[in-house]
Amino acid sequence: MIRFVAETGSTNADMLALAEQGASEGSWLRAGRQTGGRGRMGRIWESPGGNLFCSTLVRVSPYDPPAHTLALVSANAVHALVAPLCDGQACIKWPNDVLVDGAKIAGILLERVGDAIVIGIGVNVIGHPTALDRPVTSLAAQGACDADAASLLDRLVELFAHWLAIWRAQGLEPVRAHWLLNAHPAGAPMRVMLPNGEAVEGAFDTLDRDGMLILRLANGQSRAIHAGDIILT
Repeated sequence: MIRFVAETGSTNADMLALAEQGASEGSWLRAGRQTGGRGRMGRIWESPGGNLFCSTLVRVSPYDPPAHTLALVSANAVHALVAPLCDGQACIKWPNDVLVDGAKIAGILLERVGDAIVIGIGVNVIGHPTALDRPVTSLAAQGACDADAASLLDRLVELFAHWLAIWRAQGLEPVRAHWLLNAHPAGAPMRVMLPNGEAVEGAFDTLDRDGMLILRLANGQSRAIHAGDIILT
């Protein structure tokens, strides 16, 4: 079921509240505009009208793969949504940003309440911010001038359900393998800003079996990254 509201503070905040009220898995909420959108690491997500702002929820059970790996499920779905529409090359940046030729076009935020994982997805459809410290793009800037948020969400619902079913029935490995096919290649240099403020530099190696990023350091050692902000260098 897809619900639409013309304006809200945050679709994730609304979906978290709905989850506490018993909303079922498969519920989706789309807003025409957000006034308090947010991304990872507490960043503000600019939310002008015409772009896609939506949230859904998954009710996890003890039999499911680790809940945090829904980030990979979401990334696969969003990449499959935008990649065919873009003139440039779309790829996934760990854990779940989608870039086109190095510029961010979509972001995903996971939050939890009880057994509900709320997944917020923002896609720049008709416009994108211009005064940021990192490159950003939109579907319109990538040649998809006819794309509209409502139709994109209809397709996203299908893609997300597809990857969620694989995650549930087959486990994390096929999700992880597909993610790796569409992510930054092995050897890509990157800087990781850890939550404690530490910066670690190295090259992307792979994802481990739990979806953690494995960074190859200059001294040849590997370091598992559980959380952090990735900057491709």
